[in-house]
Formats: sequence, C-alpha cells, structure tokens
Amino acid sequence: MVGAGVGGLATAIGLRRAGWTVTVLERRAALERYGTAFGTHPTAQTALDRLGLGDALRVRTVPYRNARIRRPDGKVLAALPLERIERRWGRPELLMSRPHLIDALLAELDRLGGTRIEYARPLTDPGALVADLVVGADGINSAVRTAYFGTRSSPRPIGTVAWIGIAGFETGLYGETWGEGRFFGMTPVEPGRTNWYATVPAATSARELREAFTGWHDPIPRVLAETDPATWVRYEMRHLYPALRAFVADGRVALVGDAAHAMTPNLGQGACTALLDAEALTRAVAAAGPDGLPGALDAYDAERRRSAQRVAFGSRTLHRFMTARRPALRDALLRMLPG
Repeated sequence: MVGAGVGGLATAIGLRRAGWTVTVLERRAALERYGTAFGTHPTAQTALDRLGLGDALRVRTVPYRNARIRRPDGKVLAALPLERIERRWGRPELLMSRPHLIDALLAELDRLGGTRIEYARPLTDPGALVADLVVGADGINSAVRTAYFGTRSSPRPIGTVAWIGIAGFETGLYGETWGEGRFFGMTPVEPGRTNWYATVPAATSARELREAFTGWHDPIPRVLAETDPATWVRYEMRHLYPALRAFVADGRVALVGDAAHAMTPNLGQGACTALLDAEALTRAVAAAGPDGLPGALDAYDAERRRSAQRVAFGSRTLHRFMTARRPALRDALLRMLPG
C-alpha cells in the first residue's frame, strides 16, 4: 500500500479483514490532521459500514440539512439537494471532521493488527516493490500511477485556489454563496465551531481573501475576520486529466482515491469516492481469493472506474458553473430549481 490518506488506510483495513498482511508506505513523517469537515454521502456511509467502521464514526458526525445557495447579498437562490438525498437513501448526508476519520482508521488498523505503517518513506522506485498486490493511494501526484500508467493523465490546474478553515463559533447559516468568479461555503462540524471554505482566483493571497468577500452577506466577513489566517489551509484546485483508461495494471496494481480520479471538491465527493474505491477493491479481492487476483482487479475496475469518473466530470462541470464570470444567467437557472 502506497499512501496513508483516507483511501489508503480504508483499503488497508479491508485487506486486513480479508486476511492480507499489509505494509503502508507514507512519504510524510506524520499524517496531516487539519481540522476541516467533509460530507459523507449515504453510499460512502454504507462503504464504511461494510468496512466495520460505521458505528464508530457516526458518534462524531452531524447530519447536514437545511443548506441553501445564496447570492452575495444574501438572497436565496436554491436549496442544496440534501433533502432529496435523504429521501432517496433513507439516511442524511453526514458531516465529520477529517482528523476524527483519520484517527478512527488508524485505531481500527491497530485493533486488527498485521499492518505496518512506514512513515517518511517516499516511493522512489515503484517497479522495485515486491508484493502480491500494489495499491496506489498516493494522491494526485501518484508515483504509482506514473510508474505503471504513464504520464498521459496528469494533474491539471484550473485557475482557482481553495482556502479552508474553522471558525470558533456556530454561524447557524449553512450552504454556499456564489458570486462572480468566487464562492464561499459554511457547514456545521461540531458544537461551537463552523467549517468554512472559499474558492477564489489563483492569484488571491491570504490578505486579499478577506477583501474578496467584503460586502458579502453576514456572517461571511465575520467568519474571515474572526479566524486566524495562520490556521487557514490553502490548496491549488487541480484535477486529473484526461481520465485514466484503467484503474488497474499488470494483474497486481490498483489505484484508489485521488491517484485514480482526483477531482475538484465542488460535489464534496473526493473522500467519499476514495472510501467507495477501498470497499469495492477489498471486497473483490476477498471474494476472489489469493489465486484470483487479476480477475478481482478487473472486477474492481469494472465497478468503480466509470462511476468515479462520472463524479469527477460532474464536479469539474459544477466548478465552471459556480465560478461563472457573468452570473446573471446562472442565478436565473438556479431559481428554477426545486426549493
């Protein structure tokens, strides 16, 4: 296993449950535990249940409901489709903090035993790995992907950056506000705190971020004013393009998560698709047994590749829509959506 992010740790858990001995190579000296929240779609919740993690994680989640899309002046344009998701799947989308998920994954691996995580181990020669199964869960800059799948598909910037942080109070107003070429979002995460994220043109600095949302409706300026910029996390928005022709190679190599289908975060499905990958891969491997690995990998590819790539395409398309430079038509279309 290469990479100890959400997808890598979840895959390691699934493989241990299937009886495999697992070694995880992680390039960082320690795992990042920045305190942002992400939404967990009901399908990803099912994947966590199948991996034996659902109950442990649900105690630290909050349901995501009653969120709206607004204009910068505060006028509501539409509702996020959270109620439709809950009606269709019989359970709400849940918000959880990334540190809690990472800690829960590590705790489960420790409980299961049989997994060694080697930190500060950047992968310099993927071809030299001696293992029955190699899983690339090493993110958008995946060394495993480059070694086994070539450089046709590679990370591509899209001209915007995201800033994320945690405000030390509950705003009580959640959803997203879409402006001209930028947007701002707020979600609950835990009592007394609010998760926020902002997407702006790539040249925008931390100092300029507050200026970019001056005059927007309350509490957006207050969230930025009362959050220490030293705690903000910045990352360049990129996606993997063009889409990979396969998630598996050589009968023993598989990609999961961002290594396979890195996407913009607009649909909030990056971690969810990584969890779905992990569960599908390990389920296929467990069903096939030690002698059926090539067929198991083909089954994983057939189940996950087109589905994950559709989500990635949808997220990239939504990003273009959300960051429109002339938002009048976009806003008119939003007002036509069900409330």
